[in-house]
Amino acid sequence: MPGRTTLMAGAGLAALAILGTALYGSGLLPGNTGGALQPCAGATPALARVDAAAKGEVAGMQAVKPARPAPEIRFKGPDGAETGLSDLKGRLLLVNLWATWCAPCKAEMPALDRLQTELGGPDFAVVAINVDTRNLDKPPEWLKQAGIHALPFYADPGGRVLPAIQRDTQSPGLPTTMLIDAQGCTIGVMKGPAAWSSPDGLGLIRAVLGKVS
Repeated sequence: MPGRTTLMAGAGLAALAILGTALYGSGLLPGNTGGALQPCAGATPALARVDAAAKGEVAGMQAVKPARPAPEIRFKGPDGAETGLSDLKGRLLLVNLWATWCAPCKAEMPALDRLQTELGGPDFAVVAINVDTRNLDKPPEWLKQAGIHALPFYADPGGRVLPAIQRDTQSPGLPTTMLIDAQGCTIGVMKGPAAWSSPDGLGLIRAVLGKVS
């Protein structure tokens, strides 16, 4: 019965269209950016705080809009075991890539160390990842000589982290710094060095944590 078959096919297509619209609106289909199930949708207030507090010495911090999941990079922890950003979730992270052959990197390390001393704790941590791939005894020795004591030593001797972060942030050089919220979403990127322990640097972190009175 051609007429009945046509009606049934039309009804089926209408049902599929309704289902597709429902899925798209829910955030379950690719291409939907407005659904409630977007993994970093909850980062919007933090992005506004980054925008407002990125000034002075840390004016180069750019809010990432929309916020996106941080890349799943793997590297060596302080104990030499492999770890990753997902293992460090649960607090705000300032992830900094540095190398001993990068003069601006070394220049900002004392400020990162002071920032960790000042604000590091259950809500915030500086994760400075060394990306040297040769003379692997040099980075920890340099940290010791420079008086860097508060920063745990993270390293990527295998050379995997730098290209992954360069692709994700479109930052070709070092240092590169990412601000990652407690849910593992990138909310800010800094291309180049900064005075992280300055009043502006401390104010940025406090603002993102919602600790500004």
